[in-house]
Amino acid sequence: MAEKFRDEGRDVLLFVDNIYRYTLAGTEVSALLGRMPSAVGYQPTLAEEMGVLQERITSTKTGSITSVQAYTYRRMT
Repeated sequence: MAEKFRDEGRDVLLFVDNIYRYTLAGTEVSALLGRMPSAVGYQPTLAEEMGVLQERITSTKTGSITSVQAYTYRRMT
């Protein structure tokens, strides 16, 4: 949705309430697809997926997306 508004020439402020949830969701989907997790337990494609997400937050000649992202990690002990 932010990209659509940016492409219409608007400036967008995107709030991501917890980027860690995005990581956890990717881990769950990866497990359902049968992919082996990395040594620390995340999906093997985490770096690529996070990179694609961050690269989509960009400016064009007509509009822009600015992102504010929170990261909350809850230790499970």
